[in-house]
Amino acid sequence: MPSRSPGSESRRTSYASSISRSRTLPAPGEVKVAVEFSPLNLHDLKVVRGELGRPPLPLVLGSEGVGRVVEAGPGVDTLAAGDLVVLPLLAGAWRERLLPADGLFRLPEGSVEQFSMLGINPPTAGLILSEYADLRPGGWIVQNAANSGVGRSLIALAKARGFRTINFVRDESVFAELTAAGADIVRLDGATAVEEVRTAIGDARVGLAVDSVGGDAPARLLDLLSEGGALVSYASATGQPMSVDALTLIGKRATVHGFFAGHFDYATKVLPVIREAAPLVASGALFVPLGAVFDLDDIHTAIEQVIRGGKTLLKVARS
Repeated sequence: MPSRSPGSESRRTSYASSISRSRTLPAPGEVKVAVEFSPLNLHDLKVVRGELGRPPLPLVLGSEGVGRVVEAGPGVDTLAAGDLVVLPLLAGAWRERLLPADGLFRLPEGSVEQFSMLGINPPTAGLILSEYADLRPGGWIVQNAANSGVGRSLIALAKARGFRTINFVRDESVFAELTAAGADIVRLDGATAVEEVRTAIGDARVGLAVDSVGGDAPARLLDLLSEGGALVSYASATGQPMSVDALTLIGKRATVHGFFAGHFDYATKVLPVIREAAPLVASGALFVPLGAVFDLDDIHTAIEQVIRGGKTLLKVARS
């Protein structure tokens, strides 16, 4: 995978290669995959709008998804027809067939729809957990938008790795569900959230804060962050500039990072987290509620659903 910015030449090459390799038969080391489901993400809409650079046309969209092996090419002995696989990140999943070569592995038994969401959210959560802070078993992480796909992935992966999570949400109705999923603390993201959490954890160290809301929400995360900790932003649901107190940032010697999964090498960084998360999905430990599933022909309705909110899948396979 590319290691440069979303608008870089290497990123454009990634998109272009998804077009140029639309052949009929798998080459040595490749498999032909029939795409079944692909999430429709806001990231895909940003690509269409030209907000993440301008990849060359023609362009097959679809940043992630799941498919079933139809035929294995020469030299492939780890996969067979009928195996379910996660599609490589940015492979162009909104098409019936494609020929990926690298990083495919057979998924365990489980929900095909849930497996289709393995490509972006779990790697985002897993890499944020591993790349920015020296977290120790029992250590605390705080995040907002904890009911999102990344938020739920972070809860599951943190629990599996022995970390504890503080989770801010906007709706009390999800408290019990997130707690059952492994969240240690769940609170409404508001003016009293920081005080409530500090009452619960005392002086315990919070080494990592994860934001996807923007605006003034990161300030509450920073208030909880311990000295030398890291604040990582992977999205901005409000679309507002991040607002944090500079003196708090300086006094805590905190660092602020922006995150995008496409900046990390796929084979060595992204893929291992997908492998780690797959058994969690299969067991139900990682579950993301679905808003709706649409046929690919209903793309306009699906886009309207994504803009309104809620996880949306495209059913690519023909009945």
